[in-house]
Amino acid sequence: MANITFSSPRMSNDVTVYAVAGDRGTILAVAKQHKIPIPFDCQDGECGSCIVEVSHLAAPTKYSKYGVALTEKEKEALKQLGKITKEEIFEAEVNDLPPRYRLACQCFVRNEDILVRFEGDETLPAQTPHITHAAQRFTGGIEMASVEEFLGYAVKIEEDAALHFDGLADKMAECGNEEVTRLFRQLAAFSRLHLGEAKARAGKLAPDLVIPPDYVWPDQVTPERTSLMAGDPALTRLDALKAALQGEKRGYEFYLAVAAKTSIPEIRDMARVFVREEAEHVKILEAWITREEWAVQNPEPQAPEPQATA
Repeated sequence: MANITFSSPRMSNDVTVYAVAGDRGTILAVAKQHKIPIPFDCQDGECGSCIVEVSHLAAPTKYSKYGVALTEKEKEALKQLGKITKEEIFEAEVNDLPPRYRLACQCFVRNEDILVRFEGDETLPAQTPHITHAAQRFTGGIEMASVEEFLGYAVKIEEDAALHFDGLADKMAECGNEEVTRLFRQLAAFSRLHLGEAKARAGKLAPDLVIPPDYVWPDQVTPERTSLMAGDPALTRLDALKAALQGEKRGYEFYLAVAAKTSIPEIRDMARVFVREEAEHVKILEAWITREEWAVQNPEPQAPEPQATA
């Protein structure tokens, strides 16, 4: 029998399970059996998604034979991920000593106790933002046929968001609402930054980018547009932040739906990068809203006006 302890920041506490050595079961198979959330995709040593760090709780010996179990496929995957050195490959091949990192789908359980650490799926947030009803508009609605098409949509989303926030800032300026004007200018600048990143990716992969027209989107608008279509002189900074948050959540949901629906690995991987970025944008806006709500509920005391003297 072997004790396998699984540890991850994605788990509330470490979990130790018993595994029968010699039954050719992999670490991933044991994890799935005990509902341990090690991420995986191909399960064939190709994608590297199930990478784990394995610590031997007793000093490895030549009888462990962990190094012998390191296949050429796994070595190549670990090299591509930058998770194995030439020295570790030498020790595995010559002295049967295990490397630090393994692929859970390739590493077989042996008769020794081990600690398995994993980070989880780094392309997706640990706690996803709340999903709005707008997700129903996109899930299953748009399936990308190519990386070029996906990047065209991504560029369109950020480009439209920048123009939208700039337009709202202009309206706020006309109304004399300087505070919200500055906020929308800041949000427009963020969108232009994201646009530049999307264009940079597209420039490498899709030089002949085709931007989708408005009519392909539900309601003829891209997901990150807010519900604010005209200037309102009474609009507060908190109102503007909440509207911007709604748009960012729709953008997050769009990329999440693309990643879930596509059958093209390159699109899925790229969409997951956008999912992670949009999740960070949502967290930033939520933090701003929390601070703004606190400031509204706890206004600074006004200094007393000087009394007129006779």
